[in-house]
Amino acid sequence: MSPTGHAVVLGASMSGLLAARVLSESFDKVTVFDRDTLPEGAAHRRGVPQGEHSHGLLARGRQVLEELYPGFGDDLAARGALPVDLQNDCVWVYGERAVPRVPSGLAGMCMSRPLIEAYVRERTTALANVTVLDGHEATGLLFDGQRVTGVTIRAVDGAPHDVPAGLVVDATGRGNRGPTWLAALGFGRPAEERIDPLTTYVSRDYRRVPGDADFTAFVCGSRATRPYGGVGIAADGDRWMVTLFGVGMVPPTDPAQYAEFAARLPDPRLYELLRRAEPLGPPMKLRLPPSVRRRYERMTRLPDGLVAIGDAICSFNPAYGQGMTVAAAEAAELRAAVAAGLDGLPARFYARAAKVVDTPWDIAVGADLGFPDVVGVRTGKTRFLNGYVARVQTASERSAAVAERFLRVANLVAPPQALFAPPILARVLWHSRGGTQASASDRTNRATSTWAANKA
Repeated sequence: MSPTGHAVVLGASMSGLLAARVLSESFDKVTVFDRDTLPEGAAHRRGVPQGEHSHGLLARGRQVLEELYPGFGDDLAARGALPVDLQNDCVWVYGERAVPRVPSGLAGMCMSRPLIEAYVRERTTALANVTVLDGHEATGLLFDGQRVTGVTIRAVDGAPHDVPAGLVVDATGRGNRGPTWLAALGFGRPAEERIDPLTTYVSRDYRRVPGDADFTAFVCGSRATRPYGGVGIAADGDRWMVTLFGVGMVPPTDPAQYAEFAARLPDPRLYELLRRAEPLGPPMKLRLPPSVRRRYERMTRLPDGLVAIGDAICSFNPAYGQGMTVAAAEAAELRAAVAAGLDGLPARFYARAAKVVDTPWDIAVGADLGFPDVVGVRTGKTRFLNGYVARVQTASERSAAVAERFLRVANLVAPPQALFAPPILARVLWHSRGGTQASASDRTNRATSTWAANKA
């Protein structure tokens, strides 16, 4: 069956808009439904509760978005986003001191979530065959016994009506009803993996003025012996978006104590910035929900005409800044899967999407399991590789080449095997002499080791 006619996307967040963008190349008409009232511009909305907190766009995410929306980086910079070299312009603290800051060619963007989502929504809705309708919620699927043929939609204060479609894409996020709908149609539910990271964000915005810092972003990860960290990102609106976070603990929400908490970080630069900067509002708290991966790729029976994408497949711990990048990479895989036709599309797409998800999922889960109170399975292989990656982190503090390679892996532009390349291995062993205990339990250490374990 050829991908022509009408495609329906449920959800107008990043994953849904990106899905609509790639489907516009194959379908005559694409309609996106979202139950929220969507803002006109770059404003916070109820359906993205983490939208007011710090976000990141990894290098792989920027690559895909530049391809899907030519001029993406320049356009966002004109709206206040800041292009960055992810090693030269950012302070990364893995253990007790920052890694060397040198040019790396790793291109990222610092901006708020509302800004990037508004831009993607604007570019997507500008396509002649794409329509976005807010205030509309899906209540069920249409099914002919073999394939999903559309969806039942209910407008706010309106009666339900059926919308036929050759393809329905579920991009309704963490709380999606896709597994329930599949079970009701007799296909069963996908197996789920769930990890509660026990993490709480407390975020606050500060006024950004020229010359108040020599970096564009500051990232200090947490670890088992120091279960807290901090992030500061220069963003649109002449702001610093700052997030302090704790694992099994809650950073202070009292404005008088907020900046003082940052003084506990091993690198003083974020604290020094907050001590001088003018706050733009009170601290905002967010308890991060569990990370959930739904194993659609392992299902033996799936109806044609329906796929999930983004958080509906896998919702990540936001602390690692992976969600938007994974959504972009999955959209690219959806484009390739649809090009081969609609028959057998779900199994084909989920196999491709699983390969996208594997690495960032292992990053997040491996890192979270570095904390003893987080419940999950810790394998011997993971523990063995954690020891090596602890050495990578120690070496990163001394070797710009090791730090650059680690950042490429973490930004999903290099495979985990790249950390074991002979020149990097030699530097790791040399620069990590004398012990690695200080960084052995760093969250990022554990994340990359688990990643390498599954990919080696």
